[in-house]
Amino acid sequence: MSDETTRRPGNYGKHHPTDTDRADGIEPISHNGGVDNHKLRIRSICGRDDPALAQIIRNDLSSFGLDVPGTAYFDPELDHLNLFYTQRENRHYYVIEDESGQALGGAGIAEIAQTPGTAEFQKLYLSDAARGHHMGYALIARVEEFAATHGYKWLYVETHHRMAAANHIYVRSGFHRIDGPLAGSVHGAAMDRFYIKEVPHS
Repeated sequence: MSDETTRRPGNYGKHHPTDTDRADGIEPISHNGGVDNHKLRIRSICGRDDPALAQIIRNDLSSFGLDVPGTAYFDPELDHLNLFYTQRENRHYYVIEDESGQALGGAGIAEIAQTPGTAEFQKLYLSDAARGHHMGYALIARVEEFAATHGYKWLYVETHHRMAAANHIYVRSGFHRIDGPLAGSVHGAAMDRFYIKEVPHS
């Protein structure tokens, strides 16, 4: 299948379901030779995560030369992600932490005001020390589960061609390319890769 498709409102194309059979609450992630040999866990964001997450996101964007206006680097809510993702029931942010409770990264979901039924998968960023353990896939699965239980039909994400690992993860997770940003996109002018996926329902 070609990685280029034509965007059509309400008909984005095929999807590739993933396994979302997980328990609610904090979820341990097993891996061999993990970060400091600690077990990693997924939990919901809290206020103490804000400084660490803002630094992780800014550091990652800077490493790709994307510390420019129009990217998440300059989002007004970046230093207060907990407030942004907890002020509405149809938003959420999941954090990956080590045994000490230190946030190593995360990913979120929020509505797209001008595109009903579609949520945006947002701010998937990991610290350098936390990469290589398939945590991006675990976060996508948790966000998909949230989307399914909150009535979303489509999950949209935007990224940049420089972020090769992110593009790889999205394709492997069943997202497929569309020809441009959706209506209501905040970062569409700065990003150049756009993907969408039908939310899998069990």
